[in-house]
Amino acid sequence: MEPLRKHKGIVALLDRSDIDTDQIIPKQFLNGINKLALGKHLFHDWRYLKDGSLNPSFELNQDYYQGASILLSGDNFGCGSSREHAPWSLLDYGFKVIISTGFADIFYDNCFKNGILPIRIRQDEWLLLAKEVMLQKRTIFTVDLEEKVCLTEKGKAVFFKIDTFRQKKLLEGLDDLTLTLQSHQKILCFEHNQQEQFPWI
Repeated sequence: MEPLRKHKGIVALLDRSDIDTDQIIPKQFLNGINKLALGKHLFHDWRYLKDGSLNPSFELNQDYYQGASILLSGDNFGCGSSREHAPWSLLDYGFKVIISTGFADIFYDNCFKNGILPIRIRQDEWLLLAKEVMLQKRTIFTVDLEEKVCLTEKGKAVFFKIDTFRQKKLLEGLDDLTLTLQSHQKILCFEHNQQEQFPWI
């Protein structure tokens, strides 16, 4: 997992609440565990028309949002099922940061496990950011995880809170596996002691 310290990117506004994981990545694309190539199916039912062509009315298909890596979305993002394919598809599409007034708990946790920074902010702060994106269309935010602040091109600053342990994991690029491997010698020592004390096990 790549470390995430300071991220600067184009912001896409998806002003919809209660976006569930089936809308993020529909069930027909869950037939594998490969994290790659899921980005093309992100928001599939909204992004594409029945003939497979891009839906010109969908927000993320607009020219000014191409290359976006920061998603500013409505409340209760990632609700529904616990499928980890949801953050996989967002990451493969290119999103590194998701900003919302609220996230479903399991989705929120899965984001950290996959190198995405989910940022919770107040409604008034969300409206401030959304207004700037709507007025400028193609705008860039800078998210500084160490300072826990989101800076807009207009110079507005929105600070956010994050659990210290989760912050450390993102800053150092630690997923659950690499975090466990940091204790490799302690694990070996424990297993050795167990074998000496209980050789019959």
